[in-house]
Amino acid sequence: MRNIILLAVSLFMLLGFALWGVWEIWFAVEDEVEMSIHGFIALAAGSLFTLLLGGGLMWLAFYSSKHGYDEREIDPEDER
Repeated sequence: MRNIILLAVSLFMLLGFALWGVWEIWFAVEDEVEMSIHGFIALAAGSLFTLLLGGGLMWLAFYSSKHGYDEREIDPEDER
């Protein structure tokens, strides 16, 4: 249990560091680059679509593994 808590804390710290870095870089180039509302909509839609696609593919991988679709097919003629 202690290892799981340590892992969770470490991962949240890594996430926080990544978000801090994105925040700093975003506002460091704020004066040089302007994005319209259409850019923000495209960024949000692309991020959402990427998360949905990744989640769907992971679900398919677990589903196929759980229901035996990943098992090797046994050919009766190979056993001779």
